[in-house]
Amino acid sequence: MTGRVSPLPPPGPLRVLALATLANTLGTGLWLAGGALYLTRDIGLSPASVGAGLTVAGLVGLTASVPLGGLADRWDPRTLRAVLQVGQALVAAAYLLVDSFATFLVVAVPEALLVAGNLAVRAALVAAVGGPTGRVHAFATLRAVANLGISAGTALAGFALAVDTHRAYQVLVVGNAATYLLSAALLLRLPTQRAGGAPRRAAGVARRGGPLRDGWFLAVSGASAVLGTHVTVLVLVVPLWTVGRAGAPPPVVSAVLLANTILTVLLAVRLSRGADTAAPAARKLRRAGLVLAAASPLYALTAGLPALPAVALLLVATAVWTVGDLWHGAAGAGLAYDLAPPGAIGAYQGADGLLAGLAQALGRGLLTLLVLGGGGAGWLVLGGLYAAVGLAAPALARRAVASRPAPTGDPVATGQSVTPV
Repeated sequence: MTGRVSPLPPPGPLRVLALATLANTLGTGLWLAGGALYLTRDIGLSPASVGAGLTVAGLVGLTASVPLGGLADRWDPRTLRAVLQVGQALVAAAYLLVDSFATFLVVAVPEALLVAGNLAVRAALVAAVGGPTGRVHAFATLRAVANLGISAGTALAGFALAVDTHRAYQVLVVGNAATYLLSAALLLRLPTQRAGGAPRRAAGVARRGGPLRDGWFLAVSGASAVLGTHVTVLVLVVPLWTVGRAGAPPPVVSAVLLANTILTVLLAVRLSRGADTAAPAARKLRRAGLVLAAASPLYALTAGLPALPAVALLLVATAVWTVGDLWHGAAGAGLAYDLAPPGAIGAYQGADGLLAGLAQALGRGLLTLLVLGGGGAGWLVLGGLYAAVGLAAPALARRAVASRPAPTGDPVATGQSVTPV
């Protein structure tokens, strides 16, 4: 709707889902800002052990994506997600009991399983609320809202970090747990849903063996996952480059990330338009790869510049990067939804999330080594990779569409919503 300033949608199911997302991501921001310091400064774990534990937990957690996504295809995804968030609240509160690396793992592994599974269930719920023609718009809307929530949570965590006492960190942990419960309560205000409006009998149109045997879907999702490593670049590589190679003062890192957040809130919905079906979504994915490729040398050029021009170029590069980021988010969602059989949306979103998670896990080390170790040449190689993957996306999507089983003729198999919201 033109003229709207608030990222919250008009009253209705999507607004309820947006408010649940806002509550959920408020806790995410609290934990992202303060979790590592709580575990190291208050509990006494070493940074290396925290990093190793989170890596192990994250990889184990990815195994929950497809099974829980498939469960959302058979059960009401609204109720399933609310149940998962209650579980996340209990696990988040269990961090109060952590006193060693062993107990840290006991908490971190189930947390990662719940997080990965919840992402797949959330994707199925977004499909149910948005319907076939509105799910990408809903996805983009929730992304803008999530950025607001994370930013607010990060700001609130600053109070606990400033106090830097055991009690302050405990309040942070309890606050994170409470936001899961609030989000679950809000979700239950939605009417009962079924993923994509598809009854259970429609699962027969899916490939035998599920999404992990759908080769062309995996190829498209793999391409999207490679481009999705732009998130790791922005939150890990760019901050290290900004301070280490561009020579900018540390506060500039906050300015760069804030610029990304503001642009995401302002542009996420607008740049998501036209990605509801596979062909236009694939073209948008190609555009995303080329824009990310164009931004890469801009970051490279900041090395060796005087401070003021370097900061200005960092902000310009981040603005360009954010456009590619937002085009990728909308295109990746559109492809993952449209290439999934209507009766298996949750399972296919789980597979898409599995590949994205693997790419992020591998990308942290590889991208840091490539860019920080390779300097300007590393940025050019990264840009070339993004361009090549983006250019390949339309052809991969065409093959994926051509390989889909023929529709059965009932309204579910043809993508028509049976129980639209």
